[in-house]
Amino acid sequence: MTQEFQTKVKNLVELLGLNEPSVDFDAENRKVIVFANEGEWIKKHLPFLVSDLERMVNMLSKKHGQEETIFIDVNNYRKERENLIVELAKAAARKVLATKVEVRLPAMNAYERRLVHVELSARPDIKSESMGEGPDRYVIIKPL
Repeated sequence: MTQEFQTKVKNLVELLGLNEPSVDFDAENRKVIVFANEGEWIKKHLPFLVSDLERMVNMLSKKHGQEETIFIDVNNYRKERENLIVELAKAAARKVLATKVEVRLPAMNAYERRLVHVELSARPDIKSESMGEGPDRYVIIKPL
């Protein structure tokens, strides 16, 4: 991430009008971490803010000749969501082993489905598969 790109991302975040925003860059992991003091408003809109800001930053990135995807996290939303998805996968795996019946997880985006598959890939007693189409795509966990 060039200094020019980082400056433009900071300007974009400032244009959002967030209270006291701070922007940090983790170039190695291609992440932009934003913290803002917004109270309850931001909690309600955080999923959309993260998604939309990520879309804009990646458009800006492509304009600057960078092809790799950049991930955005605002107020640790993505980090907490990742932890939630991993815990959901572990709980579903335990249920599958206890009941010997497959478990269908809710629809998830590609990144979240990948988290589930990676988390469960080392388990020799279960199998995970993605099913469905588009935004309705989900993971099924099956006993072996």
